[in-house]
Amino acid sequence: MVILHISAECYPMAKAGGLGDVVGALPKYQKKLGDESMVVMPMYATPFLQKNEWEVIYKGNTNLADWFFDYTIIKEKTDQLGFSLFLVDIHGLLDRPKVYGYQDDTERFVGFQVAVVNWLSHWTTQPDRVHCHDHQAGLIPFMMKYCYDYDVLKNIKTVFTIHNAQYHGAMGWDKSLLLPRWDTWKHGLLEWNQSINSLATAVKCADKVTTVSQTYMHQLRFQSAGLESLFEYEQGKCVGILNGIDNEVWNPATDPMVPFHYSIENFKEGKRKNKQVLCAKYHLDMDKPLIVFIGRLVGEKAADILPGAIQHALDKTNCGANFLVIGAGDTATESALNYLTELYPGVYNTYIGYDEKTGHEAYAGADFLLMPSRVEPCGLNQMYSLRYGTIPIVRDTGGLRDTVTDIGDAGGFGIRFLHASEEDIVYSVERAIRLYQDMEKMESIIHTCMSIDHSWESVVSQYKNLYESI
Repeated sequence: MVILHISAECYPMAKAGGLGDVVGALPKYQKKLGDESMVVMPMYATPFLQKNEWEVIYKGNTNLADWFFDYTIIKEKTDQLGFSLFLVDIHGLLDRPKVYGYQDDTERFVGFQVAVVNWLSHWTTQPDRVHCHDHQAGLIPFMMKYCYDYDVLKNIKTVFTIHNAQYHGAMGWDKSLLLPRWDTWKHGLLEWNQSINSLATAVKCADKVTTVSQTYMHQLRFQSAGLESLFEYEQGKCVGILNGIDNEVWNPATDPMVPFHYSIENFKEGKRKNKQVLCAKYHLDMDKPLIVFIGRLVGEKAADILPGAIQHALDKTNCGANFLVIGAGDTATESALNYLTELYPGVYNTYIGYDEKTGHEAYAGADFLLMPSRVEPCGLNQMYSLRYGTIPIVRDTGGLRDTVTDIGDAGGFGIRFLHASEEDIVYSVERAIRLYQDMEKMESIIHTCMSIDHSWESVVSQYKNLYESI
């Protein structure tokens, strides 16, 4: 089977969140299963682009309304990612350093999708499945079926995966002029709440719709920023498939980004050494449990309640734990978190920003990972933490519910709490401190964490079955 993934992100070319990790790993494991899987994404001006060699595959031209433009498809020469990676170069539109955050993002991603469909219509042999990811590729199933110039694509089956349903890619009807000539009788497939809604369009037009955990798929019928009735109506073609992680990248026994390697057989010594390095780097107390937060400092991740929760936890426990916060986002939250470094020297620190090495070091050296998310479709961080023997402290929502069992339940290996509130976080921190004081039980739970298999090998066959079911 030939599968083409279409996405705004793919690690290591460009990543802003979990979408990049998933699209950077799933195709590799699909190829290992025997399918021909490949990715096409925008050509951003990122370090990966500069450091690698590319070859021109195709040159074409198309238009956004009255703007006619040329585009180029380039391919990474060596297939070093384990699959073919294609980039769409539209000069002046996509070739910028950031993935998102420009005023013309609507035009950027519509232009990307139009170029992809135009290129796809010139393939001599069409793919068996086109797999679109999030709203930045959400108009493609509609264009393949209902744009007159691309009639050749209408019988290709499409799958749409929702990584975060809070972002819809909505735009005014004046933007309909950006689409290639389309069947206006089908305008209802584009419309939601008197706007063109890319996410809703994909849900209506794709042959199958997936999201990244079973619980999140259920929750979309009750919490999807205005699309609840659509997910209720379309539930017959919707399925939740839990994400995997790339065990070749996330492996404490071989990870080049961590100071000391370890495995399930020798984690006690390995994690102790990594914790020493991490505590020395951030001036923390080696003898106290180390709780880290790694993620975007935004409302979805409940980052706004972190400063108050950490302060109350440190006060209530008489500074019985260390906290390290790694991330960037809302400037007010960043400032509040930075201020805590002055109040709690030696047991609290923050790193405003993110790079892969810092994240890997934190997973390897921390005792606990805190994820108080208000919304978490799947969550990969808790899977990384399990792989590295770092016990997750998570809110009971989305994929966190599907992947973490509370230590109070049979076979439990994490700490779960119900509400994204300071009180629930403080209570969970107290539970973590008590667990840390029982080192024999702590080590038994770490062993359980590291034995859990969340690899893509355990997941990819579910996608294979989904493709074949269409």
